[in-house]
Amino acid sequence: MDTSQAVAYLTENHNGVLATFRRDGMPQLSPVTVGVDDAGRVMISTRAAAMKVRNLQRDPRVSLCVTPPSFIGEWIQVEGRAEIVELPAAMDLLVELYRRIRGEHPDWDEFRQAMSDQQRVIIRFAIDRAGPTAAG
Repeated sequence: MDTSQAVAYLTENHNGVLATFRRDGMPQLSPVTVGVDDAGRVMISTRAAAMKVRNLQRDPRVSLCVTPPSFIGEWIQVEGRAEIVELPAAMDLLVELYRRIRGEHPDWDEFRQAMSDQQRVIIRFAIDRAGPTAAG
């Protein structure tokens, strides 16, 4: 699977499990909602205090498995090196991510306040590797 195929899949499928790495090297897994930006980078919204953010600040390697809404069927795994975009720079990205996944919000002022109150950040990464491939 190449990067463009992975981006196309992620445009339509938003349920994933994100793997980051704990200090001891063991994976830490988190269910996440996933989108992609115009540059084909994966975007995930989370709280600044989340364990996955702390893990990524120390070790930016990330792996993400994304499945269809039914869970069963075609799935993909993508990998990369994440960056954390914090508020206030994250606000426009949070709006963009919401729009890409859910459409228009009924009250954008309320949404922005909630993102601020929850201290939301964006985890973003370019896809370095995608699979599975025909070889497995």
